[in-house]
Amino acid sequence: MSPLEMPTAGWIVLAVVQAMLMLALAPLATGFSRVIRAKIHSRKGPGVLQDYRDIGKLLRRQSVAPSNAGFIFWIMPWVLIVTMLLIGMALPTMTQVSPFPISGDIITDIYLLAIFRFFFALAGIDSNSMFGGLGSSRELTLGILVEPILILSIVVVALAIGTTDLGYISHAMATTQWQQPLTIILAGAVCAFALFIEMGKLPFDSAEAEQELQEGPVTEYSGASLAMVKLGLGLKQLVVAQLFLAIFIPWGKAASLSTEGLFAAFVILFIKLLVVFLIAGIAENTMARFRFMKIHRAIFPAFLVAVLALVFLIFGW
Repeated sequence: MSPLEMPTAGWIVLAVVQAMLMLALAPLATGFSRVIRAKIHSRKGPGVLQDYRDIGKLLRRQSVAPSNAGFIFWIMPWVLIVTMLLIGMALPTMTQVSPFPISGDIITDIYLLAIFRFFFALAGIDSNSMFGGLGSSRELTLGILVEPILILSIVVVALAIGTTDLGYISHAMATTQWQQPLTIILAGAVCAFALFIEMGKLPFDSAEAEQELQEGPVTEYSGASLAMVKLGLGLKQLVVAQLFLAIFIPWGKAASLSTEGLFAAFVILFIKLLVVFLIAGIAENTMARFRFMKIHRAIFPAFLVAVLALVFLIFGW
């Protein structure tokens, strides 16, 4: 399907169902991460469904905000969820092409991720909370450090394939022989590192560091608004994980809209996500949080590797 073509009703339905499934599974993904953390810490911890109970309880409570909070504070939870759902609709996670190619361009998806971070940080400032402001400044600084790495790694793959359409990239990566395997491998490693940071995992969760900043930009949120923020942050973890899978591990997807093929693709996708969150959970719980002023020392080598991947692309390696 061309990105300029209007998707048919069947593809639109699949895109909406796919996005709603991500939204429904987001608390399961974050709950699974909490279970891994508890096991590594040798404690019982909450069950894997605890986040569903937490969000359900928060949705029944009234949202309270500082008296001087502005408009951005109130719309931020909606922006988080809508931007991630737009990316979720476009990801070729269960089919070989993007079910919603209108938002399936990697440039569009990078902008949507940037909008997510911008409103998340701006809401912390808009809350007029000291902790929220500090968390927002950290979030923006982290974005300045990690977004060039993410953009460069994905653009390298797009240049290697010859298109910025996510569906075409995923299909080409799955069905054709890689012409520049070393470039793709380096870009994949750097992209995995950048998306690990985008998931908000330790040791790169300085913006929401509970022990230091009381969850940073989220400090002043409560009730239903807090439930939506938590849902949006969990949804982002699922979306960025599937973005990596769609580009660099694109096998096991359905070739058509048949029920059997889509069900098999969903099962394979679920297994992939289970492995991704297991690896991410083990990685984040075996490292201590970095001092924020030194976090660039851990990120800068990844930028150099991304530049190296671009050099390899130019020389055709």
